[in-house]
Amino acid sequence: QVQLVESGGGLVQPGGSLRLSCAASGSIFSINDMGWDRQAPGKQREVVAVISSAGNTYYADSVKGRFTGSRDNAKNTVYLQMNSLKPEDAAVYYCYVRLRRPSGLFVDHWGQGTQVTVSS
Repeated sequence: QVQLVESGGGLVQPGGSLRLSCAASGSIFSINDMGWDRQAPGKQREVVAVISSAGNTYYADSVKGRFTGSRDNAKNTVYLQMNSLKPEDAAVYYCYVRLRRPSGLFVDHWGQGTQVTVSS
């Protein structure tokens, strides 16, 4: 079993910042990619940021220059620093990890989601 525990969501004013964290624990052999998705009401779920095991990053165009993803491999934790938040960033944010099993199989796991609300 693998558990992902997210924290850091909440209410922030436009232009403000939040930092999300997600710690993975349990039966972990090796972690490949880590990242964040989000889903706003009435919208499709979208990939926000991905951080590879090599430290390479991908960001959605809508958050480039404002969001920064990072990871602490020693703690099996992924972070999302969100600056200059806009009302359109409001969504439930889900962390995810791609685990590699000893067999070589990759399996994705998602956190329970944390609400981010951007409003004055």
